Parts: sequence; C-alpha cells; structure tokens
Amino acid sequence: MLSVADNELMTRVGPGTPVGELMRQYWIPALMSIELPGPDSDPVRVRLLCEDLIAFRDTDGNIGLVDNYCPHRRASLFFGRNEECGLRCVYHGWKFDVNGDCVDMPSEPAESNFKDKVKIKAYACQERNGIIWTYMGTRTELPPLPDIEPNMLDEDAEQSVWTAMRDCNWVQALEGDIDTSHLGFLHLGSLDAENMTPGSFDYFTVRERSPLGFDVEETDYGTSYGAWRTTDGDEIYWRIAHFLFPFYTMIPTSILGVQVLVRAWVPIDDTHTMFWNICGANPFRGGIGTGKKGQQAGGAATDVDYVPNTSDFLGRWRLEANVENDYKIDREAQKTNKIYTGITGIHLQDQVITESMGTITDRVREHLGASDSMVIKTRRSIINAARSLQEGVTHPTVDHPELYRERSGGTLLPKGQGWFEGTAELRKAFVDHPELVGSDKGLK
Repeated sequence: MLSVADNELMTRVGPGTPVGELMRQYWIPALMSIELPGPDSDPVRVRLLCEDLIAFRDTDGNIGLVDNYCPHRRASLFFGRNEECGLRCVYHGWKFDVNGDCVDMPSEPAESNFKDKVKIKAYACQERNGIIWTYMGTRTELPPLPDIEPNMLDEDAEQSVWTAMRDCNWVQALEGDIDTSHLGFLHLGSLDAENMTPGSFDYFTVRERSPLGFDVEETDYGTSYGAWRTTDGDEIYWRIAHFLFPFYTMIPTSILGVQVLVRAWVPIDDTHTMFWNICGANPFRGGIGTGKKGQQAGGAATDVDYVPNTSDFLGRWRLEANVENDYKIDREAQKTNKIYTGITGIHLQDQVITESMGTITDRVREHLGASDSMVIKTRRSIINAARSLQEGVTHPTVDHPELYRERSGGTLLPKGQGWFEGTAELRKAFVDHPELVGSDKGLK
C-alpha cells in the first residue's frame, strides 16, 4: 500500500514537481516524424509534462517545439504562419525560430532593438528513426539520446513505431507492462492448455496461469523481474522484463535474445499518457494466443483502430474503441468464452483495465500481494530517484545511454540456474542470435 504523500509525489509531473523534474533530465519522445511531414508544414499542438507547446518543422527541415503563447500578448502560436525559417504570430507579426529567438518584430519601429531582447520558451529537438525527441531540462550541455535498440536500427532494417493516447496517469499505464501475472487471465483467459501447441510459451502460461515464483532485481537502469513456470522436462520457463528510467518498459512478448522491443509511457499531464511502441522485426507472435478450437486472446497487440487526429492538445492518436462506447465490449464473446474479456485486441484489453481505475488510481486502497513485487519495487525506485534528484543526485541513465542496451523475452533455463546471471548474454542488445529463431516451439 502506498502512502498518500508517495502516491501524490509519483503521479504529478508538472513543472517543479519531483517526478516532473526527474522526467526533464531525459530526452522525451514528443511526436512522430510523420506528424510534421515536411518543411513549413502545419504546426501541431503538443502537450508534455503539463505544458502546452507548439511543434513545427521550419523551411530548412529543423524541428521547433515552443511555448503555445506568443510572449507579446499571449495569442496562441498554433494559428501562426510557418514560413521562411520561423513561426510568425498572426496578431502582430512577431516571428520566432526553432531556438525561440525573435527574428522579426514588424510592429515595432525599424530602428528598435526590442526583438533582440525577446525570447520564447523553446525546447531542443532531435529526430531519429521516425521519432522526434525533445529535451525539456535546464542543461546547456545536453545529455545523449538513450541507446534504445529499435530506434537505432539501420535504415534498411525492419522496424515500426506506433502510439496511442491513454486517459490515465502514466504510472498506472506503465504498471500494466510490469505485471506478468495478468497475462494468463486478461489476455489468455479463454484458452485451454490442451488446445495450445505443446511446449510453446503460451502453453506453459495457460497451463499455469499464475507464475509459480517471482524474483525482482534492482539494476543500474531501473528494475527487472524473472517469473517462472515449469515445463515438461528439466528446464524452467522464464518470462523476463524490465522497467528503465524514466518511463520505458521491455515486456516478454517473444523470445529473449530475438525480441527487439521498447515501450514508452510518456506523461502528457497528470491524467493523460502517450504510449509508444518501438519495435524491430517480428517482436510479436502473429495471432497471439490462438487455440485450436477458435478460442482467442482477442487479436494481436498491434490491432488498434484510430479515430482521425484532431488539432486539440489531447486529440492525437486516440482509439476508436474507448470509454464512451465501453471499448466495444462483446458480451456474447465473453459469455461463450471466445474472448475472455469480450474486448478485442491485446493493447485495448490493457487500456480498458488501466483507464477503468480512474485517471489517477487510489493506491492507498490497494491490497498488493507477492505477485506485485515488481510493481512495488518499481514504484519505490521512481520515488527514490525523484527524491535523490532533489538532493542533487542524478540517476545514472541520464548520462549513460549504454544502460538501455537490454532485451526482454521468454526463455528456458536448466532447473537451479539463476535467471539474471543465466540470461546475461541473451539480454544484451545489438547482438544477433539466429540460432534462437523458432526456439519457442510453435510460438511465432
């Protein structure tokens, strides 16, 4: 059970809050490159860490992320003209470049140097493999981008990025990824072991819906868990996943050593989160969890349908199935156990649960058990890191991008072998393991 004070500390991300300031030490995924498709394209409203901002790509292709409000009379720059390497406010013509410098002030006398004294808040941006990153901290010498493997693949490598807005606090959204015990119920609850491929990871999961044991390690990058189940031989099936500061997860969806997948839970504000799924080739098994008699988990994790983006600060990447239509729950599919939840789609099933808790769940009223050890330790690590920053201690992941060079997934280990030491080589990013492809015995 979390105290009221700790719950408040962990969930608030605005300027000046402990966790908000922790987030500002890092580069943050702000928007996808396709949202600013070309030079002088339309500006986009972006909300991050409780701040309303405007993103634009200038004439030279550089990215700007500036305050929504013109510093003259506080008109919104969303309505500005994106032209000739700057965003011009249409109220009086004041124009700002990507660095926030006022480069033109036509409403003032020609001999005036007032424009040289005016600057708008602007955050540094970098673009890498389809993601526009921003740094919202105070450093003049910027930290490096994190070594997120699927965001650093060669241009010809298979990779994908997709996002989705979630109407709840970032911590409860993230915690779904580090809760391994829900897999056998929420996603695979309608499946029976006798209908699964014998020896596959899903088979072991459905046969023993809850892991038989958990172990959580505190690491330089955050926290990691190993959850185990028995097999039919002398091996143990382990699911291994990570939390990496400040808001990344690596889930055990496929084979450890093969899966290249990172997810981010970026705080829009205290009650909204932008989910990012960044993956390399074949991170998910096609038709996840489909049995032999038509029972199903409810579709692949990437099966999502969007409503069209709007220009609102909270109008980007929203799902068609949402709270207003009860996420299109199919009660007949639920009753007949065709889909355990009646909700179609792995991602949507998670979204239903985390949003149903309320925008900020009341953790003081929780009753956590042994299976929640990863959640408990991760919460504590976030709180400790935020408090340490207040004392002048920066988390090592800020300045050491190599700490993100991890992988997650499922694997088989001999009985008695420690999972953390036994998977050290398989957990290394940027290492090929062609011999492991297909090692999940039917799980593709």
